[in-house]
Parts: sequence; structure tokens; C-alpha cells
Amino acid sequence: MKLLLVEDDPKTAQAVANGLKAAGFAVDVARTGDEGHGAIERETYDIIVLDWMLPGRDGLELLRTLRGRDRKTPVVLLTARDALEDRVQGLDSGADDYLVKPFAFAELLARIKALLRRAGEAEPLRRRVADLVIDLETREARRGKEPITLTPREFELLAFLVRHNGLTVSRAMLAKEVWREPQRATPIDNVIDVHVAHLRRKVDGTHETKLIHTVRGVGFMLREDRP
Repeated sequence: MKLLLVEDDPKTAQAVANGLKAAGFAVDVARTGDEGHGAIERETYDIIVLDWMLPGRDGLELLRTLRGRDRKTPVVLLTARDALEDRVQGLDSGADDYLVKPFAFAELLARIKALLRRAGEAEPLRRRVADLVIDLETREARRGKEPITLTPREFELLAFLVRHNGLTVSRAMLAKEVWREPQRATPIDNVIDVHVAHLRRKVDGTHETKLIHTVRGVGFMLREDRP
């Protein structure tokens, strides 16, 4: 997958580019709107991560140019503007998603993958991590030959972790994507922690290889941890 990152802050650009390369993307970096414009004139990209505030032409101008030429490339717009009218303006200008700075890299990566799936990259109905297999169609899970009995919420939680295999997912991401409660006035961290604990007992149990891990102070990760 080829990705264009248009970001004028050197530290942010380097950190995001390094993370995306580690995730398997081929990344081109542009530091200004003019450089970004030149890049999309020369190359075809699978997805674009675009900062709003740029030297020269800004991100929205670049985005409108892209859409004006009927380019349907998915675009994630990055910005420090978090007012409702700013989000509406960004989406109306042609952005497919909108992420407010500062952001967790794991969330950016999750949104990129979601946009790529929406753009036509078919998601496999059966996924495997080590000896854990989940079927997204039948909503069944097993470790080796042993079926795992899960509640609907536990299955959604496990499926989200499997989709982000090897990546840290924050409690905020789980609240938004699994519990569908991003605007809740009080955090649901305790509820999430209880569900993860129940899920860990069911998935890992007495298995030597542990799959569900806590990333202290951040969230959780599903990965194979060989004994």
C-alpha cells in the first residue's frame, strides 16, 4: 500500500512516517501544500494523510483540488481544530475522516485501515492469531480445537483486538468503536477493564501462550507471547 503523508511539523512527520513504514506502508512525505500537490500530480496513492494547516496552499485547498479532479483516494484530515463547524468544513471539502491533534498513532492506523477496507479491500471473514481463530460471519471463536463461549460484547471486543493484532488499542478507542459511547460524560474505563479481564480468562485461561496483554497506562494489545 502506497501512502502520502502531507505534514509540515518535522517531528510529527517523522514519527508518523516511521510508524506507517513499520506497519507495512510505502510512505512519501511532503512538508508543504505545494509539495503535496506535486506528489499527487506525479503518483497514485492508496490513501493520503493530510494536515489542514500547511505552508503555502493549505490542506483544504489541496483536498478540493484532488476531489475536483474526481480523485476518490481516501483522505484522513489532521488538524488541531476541534470545533464542530471545522469538522463539518473538513468533511464537506472531501475528507473521508477527521482526526484532531494530538492523537494516538494506533488510532490513526486504525482509521487508515478502516478507510482502506471501505475503499474495497475485502476483510477476511475468518482471522487467526497463533491458535486463536475467530469467524466474523458465524461469530464463533476457538483456541486450537476448544470453542470459546463469548457474550456479544466480548466477541466484539475480541474481534477489535484481533483486527489490530500487534497494536496497542486505547480505552478511548474501545469506548468509541466497541461500546459506541465516545461522548459519554463519565469514562467507562472500569467497565472496559472488567470485560477485558473476563475475555482474558476465556481466551488465555491455562494456555501457556498468552494473547491478551495490558499496556500499562495506555490500553491493551493482542499478540502472541510465547512461553
